[in-house]
Amino acid sequence: MQTTSDRHEYPAHWEADVVLRDGGTARIRPITVDDAERLVSFYEQVSDESKYYRFFAPYPRLSAKDVHRFTHHDFVDRVGLAATVGGEFIATVRYDRIGADGAPASAPADEAEVAFLVQDAHQGRGVASALLEHIGAVARERGIRRFAAEVLPANTKMIKVFTDAGYTQKRSFEDGVVRLELDLEPTDRSLAVQYAREQRAEARSVQRLLAPGAVAVIGAGRTPGGVGRSILDNIRDAGFTGRLYAVNGALPEGRKELDGVPAFRSVRQIDGPVDLAVVAVPAERVPEVVAECGEHGVQGLVVVSAGYAESGPDGRERQRALVRQARTYGMRIIGPNSFGVVNTSPDVRLNASLAPEMPRPGRIGLFAQSGAIGVALLSRLHRRGGGVTGVTGVSAFVSSGNRADVSGNDLLQYWYEDPDTDVVLMYLESIGNPRKFTRLARRTAAAKPLVVVQGARHGAGPRGHAVRATRLPHATVSALLRQAGVIRVDTITELVDAGLLLARQPLPAGPRVAILGNSESLGLLTHDACLAEGLRPHRPLDLTTAASAADFHAALSRALADDTCDAVVVTAIPAVGEGSVGDAALAEALRSAVAAAPSKPVLVVHVELGGLAEALSAAASTAPQTATAATAPQTTATAPQTPPGTPPRPPAVTSPAAASGPADGAPPAPPAADGPSVPAAPPEGTHLIPAYPAAERAVRALAQAVAYAQWRRDAADPGKVPGYEDIDERGAAALIEGLLSRGQGLTLGGEETCDLLGTYGIHVHRALPAPTPDAAAEAARTLGYPVALKATAPHLRHRADLGGVRLDLADEEQLRRAYAELTELFGAPQELRPVVQRMAPRGVDTVVRAVIDPAAGAVLSFGLAGAASQLLGDMAHRLIPVTDREATSLVRSIRTAPLLFGWRGSAPVDTPALEELMLRVSRLVHDHPEVVAVTLEPVVVAPHGVSVLGASVRLAPPPARDDLGPRTLPVAY
Repeated sequence: MQTTSDRHEYPAHWEADVVLRDGGTARIRPITVDDAERLVSFYEQVSDESKYYRFFAPYPRLSAKDVHRFTHHDFVDRVGLAATVGGEFIATVRYDRIGADGAPASAPADEAEVAFLVQDAHQGRGVASALLEHIGAVARERGIRRFAAEVLPANTKMIKVFTDAGYTQKRSFEDGVVRLELDLEPTDRSLAVQYAREQRAEARSVQRLLAPGAVAVIGAGRTPGGVGRSILDNIRDAGFTGRLYAVNGALPEGRKELDGVPAFRSVRQIDGPVDLAVVAVPAERVPEVVAECGEHGVQGLVVVSAGYAESGPDGRERQRALVRQARTYGMRIIGPNSFGVVNTSPDVRLNASLAPEMPRPGRIGLFAQSGAIGVALLSRLHRRGGGVTGVTGVSAFVSSGNRADVSGNDLLQYWYEDPDTDVVLMYLESIGNPRKFTRLARRTAAAKPLVVVQGARHGAGPRGHAVRATRLPHATVSALLRQAGVIRVDTITELVDAGLLLARQPLPAGPRVAILGNSESLGLLTHDACLAEGLRPHRPLDLTTAASAADFHAALSRALADDTCDAVVVTAIPAVGEGSVGDAALAEALRSAVAAAPSKPVLVVHVELGGLAEALSAAASTAPQTATAATAPQTTATAPQTPPGTPPRPPAVTSPAAASGPADGAPPAPPAADGPSVPAAPPEGTHLIPAYPAAERAVRALAQAVAYAQWRRDAADPGKVPGYEDIDERGAAALIEGLLSRGQGLTLGGEETCDLLGTYGIHVHRALPAPTPDAAAEAARTLGYPVALKATAPHLRHRADLGGVRLDLADEEQLRRAYAELTELFGAPQELRPVVQRMAPRGVDTVVRAVIDPAAGAVLSFGLAGAASQLLGDMAHRLIPVTDREATSLVRSIRTAPLLFGWRGSAPVDTPALEELMLRVSRLVHDHPEVVAVTLEPVVVAPHGVSVLGASVRLAPPPARDDLGPRTLPVAY
């Protein structure tokens, strides 16, 4: 809240860029006294009908008094916001605080009148809805809790803006006017509406980039070679279905084309709209190009130019300016330093990238922040060998480069509802907004598999990526991603292995695996790999090396019909001798068996069987086939030029050994297709049969599919956040407010910690200080024997192994003897800080922690106390708020969980009581974000009940939550 002295200061934090319903962008900012001319110009472009709806009477022009009133605000009781494109107003909204009598008022009045005006040319783009979100957030910040609006009944569009917002509202009709009252407190429905609008807008903004009707390549060289000319050639040779233009400011007068592509010296000279501009000019020339594109109405940019944040501080500032400039014109950016984009849809066929060949069409959406890794992934998906056969292709590919604007979050919004994408593969080196990524990943994974490999896991990310710091270790982040349904893998090989299995194979119903093949040894290796991955394999069926194709078909058919098996792994080795099964015959046998029973996944482990790999890829269109001469689209385009620095193309692959390729991150470019024809996608419903060169790779991919399928089943019933009648939420809030009044951040003392935790039903065993032997004896009499004597000095706390704890002291004599031993071993009492605590029932020592991370949000963690968590890192994590089902899975997620359930004959402990404790901690942190850290250690879980023996709580003003406010694009880093 502003004070009287600063209430007129400009609130720069209200400025924001937003994505509108049609995928374009606008900037929302406060209106100031300098906006008078803009306001007048804006009003002149509004129709008489819209003016009438705003003022309830003909109002052709604004008077000088109106202009002064609408541009002079105190940013507290009177606020105006404008949505701008190209620096000009396209819509405005304002509120005026009013009292109970409807007259202008100041705080503590908590109601305001609100009114909108949207330029007719921009109505229907969702501008008013975005402005309502932002003016609502501003009002809440200024202590306003309700909006009142009067609307003419004929103004149905504005009535719909209010009624569709999801806020709690009242509606009345008086004197020919509809009066609406909106409670501005966010509700589940208002958040759902906001997220749905965000998804549609951001998905549309990506669609405009991936499915343009017209593309201009700016910086296309006059001669073959160079980045811009290579991209131009790649777009042309892929058979782009839209209009293609070349732009080069150095073209000589009179030159009208480059190799048949219409050419211009400036995008301004193009007669007609341009939807997408690929910018491949030196960084110092990019601002001029962006201005030309914005003035021409270009909708989006792919900037392949380098020299931005990856080059240092000057480049970072250049990158910020680029994003600000593009958003001024309503354009979104992929890049800079991008490898490009690909869309294989037959309606688009766009290869606006440095990949010299169009990837095969398929059902995989591919996102990479690294151009080199993007090439690697495209190459591995393209090859028929390389350890994975039954090759499918991609629906779309995006290389984000420095990720200055369009990010993986935007692509998740797009692929979530894209009917051409069944699986999403992502290579990430940084996550700019982990809260949002986790939310979008959870929603996407509930509909289609999302496989992620993360680079820079053990150090800083690329210099081109600026992200908020997280205090969470990588293992914790990975656990949270898995909780959201993300299939986390460690290498791009595993990324492709898992992706190709999930792209066309059904999800397994469970972990039971049948193994069959013509090699007993390979079957045993597969069996061992299954056990290592936590699967439940059947005993391998050895068909012997004499097995025929019919034998494989019969065995696979029996396995697929077996109700005790959820997936099948077929192992095959070369057979030598007369009558041995041929590659094509074996592939056909497997294909026909799968076609007859397509409900279970089937994988093949092959050894040096290049022919089988090819046959599996070709059988019954299990991989996209090159169109025949009779059906292929005809084109006269020549083969694309390879850009300088592009690795040479590999020879045709005929065996897995030949296709193994170089190490991850530096593969060759995809092999050339046969002729200019466009490969066709496999028939809908076809199940590809993926094959792997090693049992471990096949089984690991299968295990990931099994875990994901289980997550899908669990996600269908995520459980609930329980409410406990003994929780005193208001009492906790009052305590926190009083404690924070002492300072901005503090760690609570023992009594304060017990009081705060007690409001949520978390009871900590009292520990009384014992600075002298007599004080220890008095404390023991107060608590009652038996007691424990503990040293709480930092170097001894929670270190029973060092001897700083004495347990089961039954009387005063034992207590005094133990006190003397501790002081003799470790020093004076003032160094030891001894305390006396009543003995708790024996059980398993555990630790429960909660922390609010500024990037990832609130996280609940659990593990066994001592070496298991401290030395081995055996901790499990869940995002807060935790549901009852998540608490149950959290207890069982650690590797040492068997100790809680009667391991080796020990008594099982009370895990339901432990789960309730964790749910109460989760509720405390979720209800009161000022509680930024909680540690309960040790928590002794006995056969009946739990005992919290130690606790610490830290309070601080909560970190800003950008996921709860109005929709905004990330700030340009």
